[in-house]
Amino acid sequence: MREEKYDISGMHCAACSASVEKVTRRLPGVTRSDVNLTTGVLDIAYDENLVAPEQICSKVEKAGFGIAAHAAPASKAPVRPEDEGDGAYRTQKRNLIGAAVFSAVLLYISMGQMLSRPLPLPGLFSMETHPVNFALAQLLMTIPVLFFGRDYLLRGIRALAHRNPNMDTLVAIGSLCSFAYSLVMTFLLSDAPHHVHHLYYESAAVVLTLIMLGKFMEARSIRQTKGAITKLMALKPDTAILAGSGREVPTASLKAGDVILVKAGMKIAADGVVRSGSGSVDEAMLTGESLPVEKGPGDGVIGGSISRDGLFQAEVTRVGEDSTLSQIIRFVEDAQGKKAPIARVADRVAGVFVPIVMAVAAAAAVLWLLLGQELSFALRIFTSVLVIACPCALGLATPTAIMVGTGLGASSGILIRSGEALEITHKVTAVVLDKTGTVTEGRPAVTGITPRGVSREELLRIAAAVESGSQHPLARAIVEYARPAAGLPTPEKLEVLSGRGLRAVLEGRTVLAGSRRALEESGIDVSPLQAEAEQLAAQGQTPMYFARDGVLLGLISVADRVKDGSADAVAALKKQGIRTVLLTGDSRAAAEHIASQVAVDEVIAEVLPADKAGVVQKLQRSGRTVMMVGDGINDAPALAQADVGCAIGNGSDIAVESADLILMRSDLRDVGRAIRLSRLTIRNIRQNLFWAFCYNTVCIPVAAGVLYPAFGILLTPMIAGAAMSLSSLCVVGNALRLRTKKL
Repeated sequence: MREEKYDISGMHCAACSASVEKVTRRLPGVTRSDVNLTTGVLDIAYDENLVAPEQICSKVEKAGFGIAAHAAPASKAPVRPEDEGDGAYRTQKRNLIGAAVFSAVLLYISMGQMLSRPLPLPGLFSMETHPVNFALAQLLMTIPVLFFGRDYLLRGIRALAHRNPNMDTLVAIGSLCSFAYSLVMTFLLSDAPHHVHHLYYESAAVVLTLIMLGKFMEARSIRQTKGAITKLMALKPDTAILAGSGREVPTASLKAGDVILVKAGMKIAADGVVRSGSGSVDEAMLTGESLPVEKGPGDGVIGGSISRDGLFQAEVTRVGEDSTLSQIIRFVEDAQGKKAPIARVADRVAGVFVPIVMAVAAAAAVLWLLLGQELSFALRIFTSVLVIACPCALGLATPTAIMVGTGLGASSGILIRSGEALEITHKVTAVVLDKTGTVTEGRPAVTGITPRGVSREELLRIAAAVESGSQHPLARAIVEYARPAAGLPTPEKLEVLSGRGLRAVLEGRTVLAGSRRALEESGIDVSPLQAEAEQLAAQGQTPMYFARDGVLLGLISVADRVKDGSADAVAALKKQGIRTVLLTGDSRAAAEHIASQVAVDEVIAEVLPADKAGVVQKLQRSGRTVMMVGDGINDAPALAQADVGCAIGNGSDIAVESADLILMRSDLRDVGRAIRLSRLTIRNIRQNLFWAFCYNTVCIPVAAGVLYPAFGILLTPMIAGAAMSLSSLCVVGNALRLRTKKL
């Protein structure tokens, strides 16, 4: 099975995207074909033994659309939302201005004469005395508008010829029918001057201009919804400085192993590790972390982040598509390109919408003719129904909200892999939390110092000096804790007691460090501290004894500490009505101690890595929608099993690859923020779909004239065109409101 993406051009409404999906799904071997109207991307999966890429391209082109291989996000040149330099956007704007100028003159000529006090016109163009000249003036103003809007007309006719009618088809038929009818009336004026009141040139031209205005404003708004990817792509600097030579080279030429020089104010060109120097780095755009992060030798740096101060050299570790920035862009673009299940409702409707509207418009026109109305009245009804029923709002309802939602998540350090994950997240009723590295820091730290017969500082100094010769995680925790204290002595002799501790000669005296067993084997009495040690052990902490020359000096306890914010994260989840479960392979005592600090609802301890997915499955069978939050390789099966897998950003690559959501800041509070983001986005989509369906349900009957017999209310094609454009803008504008929300 092969999966590919293609860029589709020429789509302007939901019916367009539905047409592309329909023709590609008919091909043998195609198992999935989804088109995102907003991004213009076709995501297709197919059996390459049954269908070739050339056949896919041929089908799409025969349906009247352009198709090209999808460009990787990292290879695209960044485009600012306010940049009007690209040709298509500039042409669209120029055509709109031209059409607007001629339409304004046309409205002055035609509608100005309908006012109670007519607008002044030269006598040569008087409607009463020179009706032919009056009509010819309107014709001359209409032709340029049709020229400027020719793309809509040609695309509409072409789509109809391919039996895939779309929004352009509705506009083209409506405008051209009004124009053709008016042209016939113009030829009849010399013999029947009263036909001057049956001219609809302004309907043909102004409707097209309003459609162009709506699509132009819609395009501007959609460009804003793509702001997240645009800003991420703009982070990548064009050049880097090679350390040593000081030579400036293109970023694209960097390779793993190169050493680059990073000065204050510079963007870091690629992922790497600091080799010398130090500085503070702003990673806000990538992780959402507002404060600069201090970096020193051995610390990793992310390409695209900004050095705020300091000077350091970094060895490049990842470039191109493997870089963190490229992966983030890919995640965001994939999420914005994939459809959420809720979008399928609109897709199914849009697929049959245009043919039904054409039938309704024709039926309404025929019915009014049968009721005795003039042909001009029926034409007005026909055109109004076609124009007002454009399904653009339906097609934009879901993808624009998903695009803004995933962009908002990315700017807050929450990466969402797909629209489906974004939708499912709002249904989560239980969150399963891995303990080590997720709720806790994932590395041991000193939690308490109990001296006996020496000062606290002296005990710590001796302990750190002895443990400095070991690479054990508990030893490193003590050394790291004592790092502020200067002048640690170096052990003259060091012996490792396998599985028990260390024996060292320090400043001419024998020091013993380790478990109770190690000290008792040497005949040292540990009973004065035994009760406290047992209490610490019951809390999941590891007590380490220290003695010098056979005399007990005290103990230091080490444990994996709860992360700042973990308790707040659990409290926030509970506030949202979500059950929290702590899942760990650690002992019951250690798990219960951590659970008491963060106040989870349930603790499941002493679970083997292979059994974690089973725990998630059991919760799912109880009727809960489960989110699993983890960071390790052993969490990958559970992340894949959960309805929503959520990986901590500093976790293993396998955990990240198994997840639907990635928390770049490794802040557990982002779990609640991700759920809130999902709920806000789904609510926005439902609002968009409601108004889109409501708009068409109400406006089509009104345009067909159902209110005319009782109230005399009848829409003109111009009002219908304005209403259609306004509906699409409302949907896009509502989606953009998400950017103002606080997570």
